Amino acid sequence: MRITLNDLTFDVAVDGPADGEPVLLLHGFPHNKESWTETAPLLHAAGLRTIAPDQRGYSDGARPTEVDTYRLEHLAADALGILDALGVADAHVVGHDWGAAVAWYLAARRPERVRTLTALAIPHLDAYQHAYRVDEEQQHSSQYVEFLVSAGAADHFLANDAVELHGWFNQVGEGVLTDAQIARYVTTHTAPGVLDAALNWYRANNLLGEDLAFGPVTIPTTFVYSRTDTAVSELAVEKTAEHVTGPYRLVTLEKTSHWQPQQDPDTVAAEIIRRVRTVPPATPTEN
Repeated sequence: MRITLNDLTFDVAVDGPADGEPVLLLHGFPHNKESWTETAPLLHAAGLRTIAPDQRGYSDGARPTEVDTYRLEHLAADALGILDALGVADAHVVGHDWGAAVAWYLAARRPERVRTLTALAIPHLDAYQHAYRVDEEQQHSSQYVEFLVSAGAADHFLANDAVELHGWFNQVGEGVLTDAQIARYVTTHTAPGVLDAALNWYRANNLLGEDLAFGPVTIPTTFVYSRTDTAVSELAVEKTAEHVTGPYRLVTLEKTSHWQPQQDPDTVAAEIIRRVRTVPPATPTEN
């Protein structure tokens, strides 16, 4: 369906049992809502209803050009506006990569709207930024961010009929994304303006400088970390526990890469379901 918030129109996939507990699925970079293609059916089979929007920059009707419009507070407001439009007072929130950053933000700043949090791949950003300041491993792991925020990054990837972009997906996919998965993400990012808008997530939110200061998360939380993920240091993972005061579960995957929803949807779905079932079902409300 399409949901219009102010002057932006978002493409949103809503599926699963109509009376199921709502699960908001937030994709990251460089993907779109189809990053949940392998995971969502497993959630539906467990009786959950999924809400998977294309985040700001990915829907044709929600692609502003100003960098500051991609700050986390706007991405979070989009997510809440979509829930409002669907009559959902609070939801179980799941995020991968940048979607996890938005999910952490929502859990810290708007806990009354988040029943549980499942964050995939990306730790609490206060922990990430602390690690970047003091840990050589995280500083090395974050070098790719410096390139993504540089001028001309989008032009570089889209030159020569996006051959570089296709090769980059193969590289960052670490050999685990299938040809079909890569094809669907390349198709998305070669549409006019999409890649530049997606990179604005990094440009607007300075992961390597500005102190984002999310604050503590008080709701039940699961963080799924892949030990082979080259983007996150062990210190950032360790420090994340210090920023969660509610029930907390760390799941460490030994062989799965950064691309958890695509490579290991069974484990991802199982952890989401496990976290959802740790809290009583929401009381139904009238739309």
